[in-house]
Amino acid sequence: VQLQASGGGLAQSGDSLKLSCAASGLHRVSSVSSYAMGWFRQAPGKEREFVAGLSRSGSRTSYADSVKDRFTISRDNTKDVVVLQSISLKPEDTAVYYCAAASTASTISVYTSSARYNYWGQGTQVTVSS
Repeated sequence: VQLQASGGGLAQSGDSLKLSCAASGLHRVSSVSSYAMGWFRQAPGKEREFVAGLSRSGSRTSYADSVKDRFTISRDNTKDVVVLQSISLKPEDTAVYYCAAASTASTISVYTSSARYNYWGQGTQVTVSS
């Protein structure tokens, strides 16, 4: 399964940005609805950190405290993508954002640990200026 993240770019403090993650590949199960999905980010000189997670069913979510009430993770079934919608961006949101997929039999589990994810996208840069 290959994951393709898109939507990053330059933004100013207070702006909104929408990141998308699409799955593709030769594997029979390549729809994002077949996996628990997550977004992580890595700022320069820092470790990769969890941002948001979504269960396979799409009914459960989890957010890092730093983005709660500002970021929303969801799945667009018509386009078969996972979206990370952000509002009120801050300079500290500057990072490379990665989407990830976790193989799981559970439809309601949300994973916050990067170790739980099997597949990773290439990352998309988000830069927020003050």
